[in-house]
Amino acid sequence: MKKIFFILFVLCTVILPVFAEPPVLPSATGVIESIDYIDMDGESNGQSMTKQLAKVKVLTGDFKGSEQLIENVLTNNPAYDMMLSKGDKVILHLEAKDEVVGSEDDVDFFIADFKRDTTLYWLGGLFFVGLIILGRLKGLLSFISIIATAAMIFFILMPLILYGVNPILAATLVCILATIVTIYIVAGFNRKSTSAVIGSAASLIFAGIISIIAINFANLTGFAGEETMFLYSARPDLDFTGILTASMMLATLGAVMDIGVSIASTINELYQTNPAMTTKELFKSGMNVGCDIIGTMANTLILVYLGSALPLVLLANNIDLQKFFNLNQVATEIVSALIGSIGILACVPLTAIVAAVLIKKK
Repeated sequence: MKKIFFILFVLCTVILPVFAEPPVLPSATGVIESIDYIDMDGESNGQSMTKQLAKVKVLTGDFKGSEQLIENVLTNNPAYDMMLSKGDKVILHLEAKDEVVGSEDDVDFFIADFKRDTTLYWLGGLFFVGLIILGRLKGLLSFISIIATAAMIFFILMPLILYGVNPILAATLVCILATIVTIYIVAGFNRKSTSAVIGSAASLIFAGIISIIAINFANLTGFAGEETMFLYSARPDLDFTGILTASMMLATLGAVMDIGVSIASTINELYQTNPAMTTKELFKSGMNVGCDIIGTMANTLILVYLGSALPLVLLANNIDLQKFFNLNQVATEIVSALIGSIGILACVPLTAIVAAVLIKKK
């Protein structure tokens, strides 16, 4: 028995460290103290290249206060280049040279990107203050619902998809859950909210079904951008057409909830004003309001997609239009916009009939 324990001890202390990998180090923040320019000899792909030699002071982490000389190659490609200047704050990527990190000499420092989160915090704070000033309690509840929805996406939807659950099923679950939480938090627990939840959830499911059909008939691959290719290189086992459907459902979620709450609230106010109105009259009133909302809401959704795909729209000036509209990326954007609009169209009658029945019912 002692020999067995001795052999296990040897395996753990001698053999296993051979297969150990260097530890993953957290990123750090740094500031550029000085910049020197060095012309690189030769050319790459027919283009001359310049190298920046940046002196960076580490501001956070275990190596706070140390100074590092880091190279930053400029390739004349604005998509990949970072033009550093003195005083810029940057995010540093740290890689351990060995399994044990004792000092900064055991670590390689690289400049990953500019530090941008400060701007994000300021914008988020400005949005929160404006929401509270204008909306007061409703604004606070809206902010809570936003946090809840984001948490569901990051802590429920993402793990489900990455662990192999069908993306469409996962997106349907999260969308319905987000609809329930958001509407009940903002509008309260009542029949108006229940009507909006049912109408919105039903229209989301309908939009998801239509998106599955459209993706199959249009032969969309789900690879519509560089980020998808990066994800494929890391996780080729994922269902990318399913992820495309899930992204379409998520993009439709906000507009559909807006429509559902607007119609249900209108029908509820009409009934409170005139309880003698029949279910049919309430339904017709809800449809009239929905028809007025459809035009602007669908237009808003189309413009959101066009705005995000403006470089693609500009590309249409340089190639044949038939070829342009049949490009996978272009067709994906168009299908996404149309699926969202179809979801809005479905939400109007579904919410109107549900709200008319539930609100009229005592």
